[in-house]
Amino acid sequence: MSLRPSSYSPFQPLSVGNVVTVGLRLYRSHLKQYFLLSLRASLWFLVPIYGWAKFFALSALIARLGFQELINQPETVSTARTYINRRMWDFLACAVLVAIALGVVVGIFVVAVLVLVLMGAAITAAVGPNLALIVSFVLLGFVAAMVLILGLMWIGSRVMLAEIPLAIEAETDAVKTIRRSWELTQSSVWRVMGIIGVAALITLPLQMIVQIIATLVQYGPAVIARGESGMVVVLSFLASYIIGVLGSALVLPFWQSLKAALYYDLRCRREGLGLELPPPPESSPRPQE
Repeated sequence: MSLRPSSYSPFQPLSVGNVVTVGLRLYRSHLKQYFLLSLRASLWFLVPIYGWAKFFALSALIARLGFQELINQPETVSTARTYINRRMWDFLACAVLVAIALGVVVGIFVVAVLVLVLMGAAITAAVGPNLALIVSFVLLGFVAAMVLILGLMWIGSRVMLAEIPLAIEAETDAVKTIRRSWELTQSSVWRVMGIIGVAALITLPLQMIVQIIATLVQYGPAVIARGESGMVVVLSFLASYIIGVLGSALVLPFWQSLKAALYYDLRCRREGLGLELPPPPESSPRPQE
């Protein structure tokens, strides 16, 4: 069965519900395959540098497989992996650049907070404690926190697809793929933020359940044993960690499927991806004289 989202026109504004629904369908249809790839990625993440590159490459591999399904040109894992592995280090470089961009935003916020605190301390020392002054700085702090959250969400929505063009488009590198994501999301920032919000709400219950189980497994046996057995503590920690890895391996394919659906939708709206034009009419035969 084709998973191509045909229930809406590619030139209509992005629908949050359609993109999330297509991502979920894609995820459910290939759950076993995507889960095994995601599990491998999660295990590779334990290995510094090379393992991180493998993690991001395998994550992008899931998105590529999903996109190929959406355009009705499915690939085998081995074929897609061959393409992805050639760009493995580019995926790591892309992730580092995105992390630096988000880190700069957080750094600016920290500097702003420090300046705000120093200003408050200086003014308080000069004029003495003042309720109105304290309330003003508390409000400024709240506004600064909201600006940080919105700023991170805005930038996150612009670079959400950062690795996807690198996994799919031919002439792309670690820098061009980020620029491509920025271009594709240019007129759809709020809708992309809405998709992120809905997807987060969908995955939140699973993540909470996994976290609760992992916490119980980690601390429950130790409490029962009352710290008398070091082996119990070690085994509990390992079991808790394994549960956390399995939970992450379940969630990652959903996000990558969602990115594939979003990338497909944005390219359809902006570039007419997959638009099949009718063939030109056959020319009528000239009448014989």
